[in-house]
Amino acid sequence: MTLFSKIINGEIASYRIAENDLFYAFLDIFPYTKGHTLVIPKIETDKLFELPQEYLAGILPFAQPIATAIQKAYPCNRVNILTLGFEVPHAHIHLIPMNGMHDIHLLQTKLQLTNQELATIQQNILKYL
Repeated sequence: MTLFSKIINGEIASYRIAENDLFYAFLDIFPYTKGHTLVIPKIETDKLFELPQEYLAGILPFAQPIATAIQKAYPCNRVNILTLGFEVPHAHIHLIPMNGMHDIHLLQTKLQLTNQELATIQQNILKYL
């Protein structure tokens, strides 16, 4: 069972942003920028393009209102999608609010936020969702 499956099952706490039958979205606890959210399918598949078509077709429509809420909560030029998949062997996408290329360097030190800061970010996004 992956770390993300444990989050979906409630075995590991998360700052949930949205959920439906197929997907779960929650804050990245080591974000590149405030508002950085992960969207994961509720099935374990290592690689994004190995997901069943139902999941591939559904992930962006599920993520769209979340990205809109992130952009309202943390005004930015755009909310970008990043897919890496090396950190956890469970398909996922990152929604990252960005103003330019300088906002993300894959090897940079990520933000270190307190539980209170994460809870505040969660509430800021949820009020626009």
